[in-house]
Amino acid sequence: MHRHPTVPPSPPSAGPPAPPRTAASLAAALAACSVLLLTLVAARWHPLLTLDGDISRTTHRWAVRDRGTTHAIRVLSDWVWDPLTMRLVCAAAVVWLVWRRAAWWTALWLAVTCAVAAIVQQSVKAAVDRPRPVWPDPVDSAHYAAFPSGHAMTATVVCGLLLWLLHRRRPGRALWRTAVAVALVSVAGVGVTRVWLGVHWPSDVCGGWLLGALLVALAVTVYEWPRDRRPEPPGRRHR
Repeated sequence: MHRHPTVPPSPPSAGPPAPPRTAASLAAALAACSVLLLTLVAARWHPLLTLDGDISRTTHRWAVRDRGTTHAIRVLSDWVWDPLTMRLVCAAAVVWLVWRRAAWWTALWLAVTCAVAAIVQQSVKAAVDRPRPVWPDPVDSAHYAAFPSGHAMTATVVCGLLLWLLHRRRPGRALWRTAVAVALVSVAGVGVTRVWLGVHWPSDVCGGWLLGALLVALAVTVYEWPRDRRPEPPGRRHR
């Protein structure tokens, strides 16, 4: 009598590919880059300071020479991409998640992440206490220490979180491309404005981008892992 070989039962499915692992790996890489840059800034590494100075002096000359462009950049930096504006956008998203989607857990996660970003930003500023650029003919002014750029960090956190939430809803191609373009222009643009206006060194902006991206990656990891996290209320509608 012929016997078929016994096939061991398949292990239970572990669900879809685990995004937390990707987010955690990205967070580890971003953390390493953030720590390296922070160390170089705190140690006042000469090649970095030289590069910062060369770029800042060049852009400041342009800013003083072209007052029309500088005025437009001030509007973008102080109003459109200001951290308060970005946090109001985040607050609007929190209200929408609660009101239209009954997504209390997601709304809380979004609000807490933005609050943590503000605390981390101010804590790092106080710890590093890096002086801002000083010019005999300034075109703008700013408060608190220089590193990291709060504008760059806040824009990265808010745009990154909102993009990730939009991606989870699987938007149409046109909407997704528009959202990505707006986010990239906002995050890159605000960094350029801060250097142009002479209130940040280029490495301050890079530090803001890195720390902001790190917080987004950590927040996504917390949200997605473990997979059996607290479910949304029954009122939530899935697409």
